Order: sequence, then structure tokens, then C-alpha cells
Amino acid sequence: MDRVVADDPVLARRERIARFAALGKRIGYLALAIAIVAFFVGAATAFPTWTVGVSIAGLVVSSVVLPIPIVLAYGVRAAARDDRDRGI
Repeated sequence: MDRVVADDPVLARRERIARFAALGKRIGYLALAIAIVAFFVGAATAFPTWTVGVSIAGLVVSSVVLPIPIVLAYGVRAAARDDRDRGI
């Protein structure tokens, strides 16, 4: 039985998508954290130009990157839940 599960191409693809989603979320949330830190540094130092640029860049990167992995992660979890509910 373990061999069948390990060789299942659907489960293998789902695992690859889950890893991609985790990496994408890590990158997106890191960009958001950088934007937040840059904003607070800027607020403490009268907003030098570099802090504004880093804040905007971080927000743009997180806004572009985060939606895709979040949706993919929900899809992987929903598929796993559906398999579990059906007893597969």
C-alpha cells in the first residue's frame, strides 16, 4: 500500500504545489515584513527617501507574490480534505 501512495502522481504533484506555495508565501511575507520595518524606520527618522522606496517596493512585491501561493495552499488543503472525507 505504501508503494502505491508513494508512486501516486496526483499526490506527488500536490506535494510539489504545496512546496511552491510555501516558498511563495515565505517570500511574500518577508517582503511585507521588510516594508513594515522600513516604514517604522522611516517614521522614526523623518522618512528619508530610501525608507519610502523600500516600503513601496516591499508592498508591491508582497501584493504581486502573495495572492497566488495563498490560493494554491487553500486548493491543496481542500483537495486533501476532500480525499480524506471520501476515504481515499
